[in-house]
Amino acid sequence: MDLRRYHRDHRWSWEPSHALVAVPIALIVIVTVVDILAPPEVHLGPFLVAAPAVTASFAGPRMTAFIGALAVLAQAVVAMVRTSLTDLNHSFQIIALILISLFVTFFAHLRERHERELTRLRSVAEAAQRVVLRPIPHRIGPLRIASVYLAAEAEAQIGGDLYAATRTASGTRLIIGDVRGKGLEAIGDAALLLGAFRGAAHRQADLPALMTYLEGTVSSDLDDPAADGEESEDRGESFITAAVLDVPDTESVLHLISCGHPPPLLLRGGRATALEVRRPAPPLGLTSFAESAFAVETFAFAPGDVVLLYTDGVIEARDRSGTFYPLGERLTSWPDQGADTLLGHLCTDLLAHVGGFLGDDAAMVAIERL
Repeated sequence: MDLRRYHRDHRWSWEPSHALVAVPIALIVIVTVVDILAPPEVHLGPFLVAAPAVTASFAGPRMTAFIGALAVLAQAVVAMVRTSLTDLNHSFQIIALILISLFVTFFAHLRERHERELTRLRSVAEAAQRVVLRPIPHRIGPLRIASVYLAAEAEAQIGGDLYAATRTASGTRLIIGDVRGKGLEAIGDAALLLGAFRGAAHRQADLPALMTYLEGTVSSDLDDPAADGEESEDRGESFITAAVLDVPDTESVLHLISCGHPPPLLLRGGRATALEVRRPAPPLGLTSFAESAFAVETFAFAPGDVVLLYTDGVIEARDRSGTFYPLGERLTSWPDQGADTLLGHLCTDLLAHVGGFLGDDAAMVAIERL
């Protein structure tokens, strides 16, 4: 699943439709004709200000200025037909229409400049997403993998959720995690953990050694007040929940270490089974508060099985009545399907459940053994 394409298809577009220009033009024509035919004591000229005002809501400054000039011309025609251009009433109407047209044209200019800034921000966000949260290859060894990131912020491409995959000499290792908090600090912590995972996952012989290295990297950064140039209690309370999987190429199993992360779901034969570990480790960055060894637990992962990794933004998503998204129930309601199809259904259903707006970022990775 193409993450960037998904965001392009689901974000709000500010591009105006040319058909909308017909609305203010029709308004000008109708007001002008009715004003000319109306009795002398009836004046509809003030309604012409609606034309440039409406145009400024969807078009740029040039089109707004054009509609404003057209409205002024229409008011001048009405004045000449009904009395004259020097008539005091019509003169004031024309002056007021010119001033309002100038004002809304300036407003359209500001809005257009803001849209250009948003476009640049989107470009920067997409570039950051490609660097920090690289797309996982669709095929790694005997695995087919699909991944997607749903950002809660309309203009964001990445937040504190993370995932990655890398090859080892004997299989594939994957990580999914969720950084406590939001904003630039969360993105920085996610980038730190992803960089450490990509650099060490293929060098560390076993999962406990890898997790020890990741914990050391995260803890040293969180304990360093100079890392972000500030000493704050919030920074000291940061942590990262994570789940790391090792999937051997030649064995129908997967090895899992969970650090306070929601359990993966194994889909097999129309059933969804949570891969609950008996000895979970504390989230990364909290080992000083709760000492615990990184215990590896093994689960069956046969050909045709699909494992779904996800962050709490999925299971904590609520609808308007406050009901949490029933992930396990929804997964079992769909027929057996591959990783791509599964995530496609899941994203559509999740967004429909919350009405299109997530309260928290959500990351999902579906892994299918071929």
